[in-house]
Amino acid sequence: IAADRVEQVLAEVGLESVMDQRAGGFSLGMRQRLALAGALLGNPQVLLLDEPSNGLDPDGIRWLRNYLTSYAARGGTVFVSSHLISELSMFADDLVVVGGGKLLAAETVDAITARQVASVLVETPQAAALLEVLARRGLTAEVIDDQVIVHGTNKGDVSQLAFEHGIRLVELSETTQSLEDSLLAI
Repeated sequence: IAADRVEQVLAEVGLESVMDQRAGGFSLGMRQRLALAGALLGNPQVLLLDEPSNGLDPDGIRWLRNYLTSYAARGGTVFVSSHLISELSMFADDLVVVGGGKLLAAETVDAITARQVASVLVETPQAAALLEVLARRGLTAEVIDDQVIVHGTNKGDVSQLAFEHGIRLVELSETTQSLEDSLLAI
């Protein structure tokens, strides 16, 4: 590996200003960047990283996400082992889920999120009327506290049904399962 490659990778990971310092005084985030620089030295086609965002501040996490995305866009392959599922969902294309020593899933993020079921939270003074309309349409719903929770639909459909039947809605919002919840269900 050429000596100038060291300077290149340190610049890539944002450590060029501290290249003459000993790593013993580096913060955990700086050490993570240094580890990435070490992995990049040989200009590999495949990066295998374990918890690379550990110790990074929010700016560092964003930088890492953007860097790994651009690395993959340039033709590299990046494998990331992480417990931060929500972070992975922001830049990963495919997920491999291992649990109990077994392969549980190997799918695209889009395929996993497509299985997520939406629920619509509705606040209305006419809950009984809304429940009746929903039941006639074959939609399941339940009342929890002062909200009607409608499963397996979207807020546009619920809004349209309520409008067609003169049911006043005070609040209407849609929720989906998080990627983390989807993976835990697997």
